[in-house]
Amino acid sequence: MPQTLSFQVSPEIGYQSPLLHQHLAQLLQIDPQHFEHRVLRRSIDARSKQIKVNIQAAVYQQEPMPPHRLTQTWHYPDVSHQPQAIIVGAGPAGLFAALRLIELGIKPIVLERGKDVRQRRRDLAALNKEEVVNPESNYCFGEGGAGTYSDGKLYTRSKKRGDIQRILEIFVHHGAVEDILVEAHPHIGTNKLPVIVQNLRQSILEAGGEVHFETKVVDFILKNNTMQGVRTADGREWLGKGVILATGHSARDIFELLHQQQIYIEAKPFALGLRIEHPQQIIDQIQYHCPTRSPYLPAASYGLVSQVSWKNTSKGVFSFCMCPGGFIVPSATAPGEVVVNGMSPSRRNSYFANSGVVVSVDEPDWQNFKQFGALAALRFQQAVEQKACLLAGQNQHAPAQRMVDFVQKKVSTTLVKTSYQPGLTAVAMDEVLPDFIAQCLRQGLQDFGKKMKGYLTNEAQLVGVESRTSSPVRIPRLVDTYEHPQIKYFFPCGEGAGFAGGIMSAAMDGEKCAEALAKQTTTNLLKA
Repeated sequence: MPQTLSFQVSPEIGYQSPLLHQHLAQLLQIDPQHFEHRVLRRSIDARSKQIKVNIQAAVYQQEPMPPHRLTQTWHYPDVSHQPQAIIVGAGPAGLFAALRLIELGIKPIVLERGKDVRQRRRDLAALNKEEVVNPESNYCFGEGGAGTYSDGKLYTRSKKRGDIQRILEIFVHHGAVEDILVEAHPHIGTNKLPVIVQNLRQSILEAGGEVHFETKVVDFILKNNTMQGVRTADGREWLGKGVILATGHSARDIFELLHQQQIYIEAKPFALGLRIEHPQQIIDQIQYHCPTRSPYLPAASYGLVSQVSWKNTSKGVFSFCMCPGGFIVPSATAPGEVVVNGMSPSRRNSYFANSGVVVSVDEPDWQNFKQFGALAALRFQQAVEQKACLLAGQNQHAPAQRMVDFVQKKVSTTLVKTSYQPGLTAVAMDEVLPDFIAQCLRQGLQDFGKKMKGYLTNEAQLVGVESRTSSPVRIPRLVDTYEHPQIKYFFPCGEGAGFAGGIMSAAMDGEKCAEALAKQTTTNLLKA
């Protein structure tokens, strides 16, 4: 058995394998040539001015070191002639549901309204450069979902939802670097994710599954409150043993279809606010307590939260989806709205750092939209996005304001440079945001400035709006079977159903729904 050690070293040693090997040799008083080592876990401790890296390493002396960190490999069986199930959406939830169905002997039919990752890039280029929104192919819709063109963060607090190690290893099996199995806050990077997503698709196809792009679901095929399949825009019917609905948090037409067909859904709390963009150097200086970041340290990130008062209630203000060394991108899914999101390349080497800073939105906040019933929170969200578009100039220009100007209620006469390609329009954010969100953000940012000295600065600016933090609709399901309580063989899944928040939790939820569907299918076959 290898010897496992936990210790702290400088960043220079922690991120350079030869120096780390020498350090271990000195620590154990062993000749460097007489052992091998593998890092099991690595994290940064930046609580003091002297930055340290926490290392957990395995040392192999009397045995060969395994060739890789994977605990298992994946060989997907041929399911081309097996019973089939329908998966709506090819984001993390849908793709991992498909792979899990294959393992369980069921053929997945994946229907994706958007394009594959290669063709999708052209629509993203048009969105960034020409400000043209394709409602079927954008940063939210297309192969891999919103996660494909994101930072690829693989950190989650949802440790009870599934096997995190398993999901990470499946990513490695499909081309991700093994470092994601080591880092405390792993990420892949927007430049790496498209190839990995293609490899996930290839595994589905090689096992006999199907993946169909530009195939938009427009209707559900129901009989006696039983889901039998779906109908797509081309008039084709797709039938299966069950339907996993994994459309993501922005498929408003699906929410409206469910509502029209009187399939039970409910309005769900979410969060809404802005993207805040700093020069990365400012965040590095604050977090690493030095004028210039060490070349051995990654771009610094942050996580901030505050509870503020609003009309005798408490509101949460928190940072969301922080992208060190990243970019702000336009994430609208329809013309006439402005939505922003953040992403980072694998090296996180952009000049900028950005993060969503958002305020919790609860049922009392959308009372002016209560006539829309279960779609009330969605309509609230939509109204803010449309107002942002109107005030910024009726295109994909985003409203923006310098941070201190916003806090002091001053109009920014100039804006600082930005990573957001379509461009910015100086706007007083109080005109864009509902009053409670603006006031809570103002309090929250002042709190953040106290927690991170130098964070509250006019060198940073607010870019709006960050509204797609999570789904404003929940599609309920039973705890034990994962089925919708009203419709049999219908499995709401992932972020769009309100049961996940990010790549990892969506992937784990996809697997759980696949397992539930397979269990139902097996039970029915035994009964037959």
